[in-house]
Amino acid sequence: MLAELLSLDVYLLILVFARLGGAIMVLPGLGEVTIPPRLRLGLALTLSVIMLPLVGDVLPPPPSHLAGLAMVLLQELLVGIAIGAFGRLLITGLQVGGTFIAYNTGLGSAQLFDPNAQQQGAITGAFMTTVGVTLLFTSNMHHLMLSALADSYVVFEPGNPFPAGDFALVAARLVSDSFQLGLRIALPVVIVSILIYLSMGLMARLMPQVQVFFIALPVQMLVGFLVLSATIMAGLALFLENFADTYSGLLGIG
Repeated sequence: MLAELLSLDVYLLILVFARLGGAIMVLPGLGEVTIPPRLRLGLALTLSVIMLPLVGDVLPPPPSHLAGLAMVLLQELLVGIAIGAFGRLLITGLQVGGTFIAYNTGLGSAQLFDPNAQQQGAITGAFMTTVGVTLLFTSNMHHLMLSALADSYVVFEPGNPFPAGDFALVAARLVSDSFQLGLRIALPVVIVSILIYLSMGLMARLMPQVQVFFIALPVQMLVGFLVLSATIMAGLALFLENFADTYSGLLGIG
């Protein structure tokens, strides 16, 4: 009965669209709320039409009942969302690093809406995530994300049960790696901030008449911005390298 209602070509296209659409909903740069939903929908549909001939051989035959179809589509949607979430977790390293930098330069209370995180965040975190997403496209790293979607049909074959346990372990590892990456990016500013605190403490002990609270924050902000301007390119290069290595390693992209 299902075969009469749904032709084979439409079924295969819907199956590919479920995975690609789920990924594009959350991929960094492609799944932002600032992009109109119709544009994201059109992109997912276009990519599905292009990728269908490439992955059509590994797609399972259509099930004989609606419940089986719903289960297959749900599994494909979850795989796509998980693959997109990998990229989203990786880019949170920049937000973590920006938050560290904000609190060590006296800008912890300077909050604004971060379109990438879709919430209020530190101004330096929003700046770094925006620059990071821009670099993903200028360095053609979005090709890697699209290649990951194509190669995912080899790693996660359609029709197989969703490996929830494996994805949970990977997500936990990515959260840890993103936090570590953010700390490595912000480490120069953190070290300089600690040195400033120590020097101000010594100044307060040696010259009590000096009001260190009036000079500590301007010095902290000035030196912090100087260090950030000198090290931000190295930090972003580290992020791009980590993004490429992690995505390639997770999905076995050669």
